[in-house]
Amino acid sequence: MARHIRVDGAPTAVVAREKRARVYALTPENGCVHEIRTGNLTFASKLQVCRSAITMRLAPSHRNLYVLCRDPRKLVALAFEPMRVDWELPLPADPTDFDVSPDGSLLAISYGPAHALSFIDLAHRQAFPLVRNTGEIGLVRFQQKKESRELIAANVSERMLSVYDAPTRRLIVHLPLAVRPDHLCFNADDGQLFVTGEGMDAVVVVYPYYTPQIGETVLAGHNPGAMAASATPGYLFVANPKSGDVSILDIETRRVVAVTPVGTEPSYITITPDDQYALVLNQASGDMAVIRIQNVTRAVTEQRRSRKGPLFMLIPVGSKPVSAAIVGI
Repeated sequence: MARHIRVDGAPTAVVAREKRARVYALTPENGCVHEIRTGNLTFASKLQVCRSAITMRLAPSHRNLYVLCRDPRKLVALAFEPMRVDWELPLPADPTDFDVSPDGSLLAISYGPAHALSFIDLAHRQAFPLVRNTGEIGLVRFQQKKESRELIAANVSERMLSVYDAPTRRLIVHLPLAVRPDHLCFNADDGQLFVTGEGMDAVVVVYPYYTPQIGETVLAGHNPGAMAASATPGYLFVANPKSGDVSILDIETRRVVAVTPVGTEPSYITITPDDQYALVLNQASGDMAVIRIQNVTRAVTEQRRSRKGPLFMLIPVGSKPVSAAIVGI
């Protein structure tokens, strides 16, 4: 661990603008965005955009940072050099989550209690009329290929995924699930979507393209939660907070190839851009587990009888780590 950088509040999300050597951290309880210089690991600036916020997303062009605000209800677009409010848009209901399309033209917002979602035309900074759903919408995710047209909305009250054609804002299909869709994760080429949540110790595999459909439900760990997928080789890393380990699934065969103890209450996983490491944040034990992905493959080929995955190291990072951004230094 290189350094702790103190900020005003408890940050819950971080995003990186690597080309500008900056990282941005959101502290929702006071609605502030904090700018960090990655070259010398120092605090740069702070901007309060609202009284309380929910989460933030970086535009695909990295020209704007969008912040979803709870109080007051609004969407805020930040510009950089210096960090400042570029524009704002009031929202019609209490927001839950949002996402930005891969081409940067659309933004979708879910309004859980209102059983609705909305699409924002970012070029004109205008909202289309609300799209009503049958249940409470939680997470919303665009498929990340630029040619993709679909938005996937997690209906948590009815345990299903609602798939929309984003340009027309029309419903394509409802997909019933065996679990509540609390966590969503695409594989590297976006051809598969993995879902975990309350209801079953399993990962649901969804094929989101063409005619979206449920593939299969795979048993994986105990109360599986956060996920991340590597590209080469194709593994899905699934955090099991209650048992303090990570289940590693071979995406091609749908088999659990290893179970790796990592720490207490793993709650967030990310993969390094070079596909060399899976980084697991453990909230309760305050550390980061590092899994060398090559060692997973070696363990599978050389020690097929062992289901213990290779933990490379544990790095103490401080109290309750919940999010991470990877930047080259």
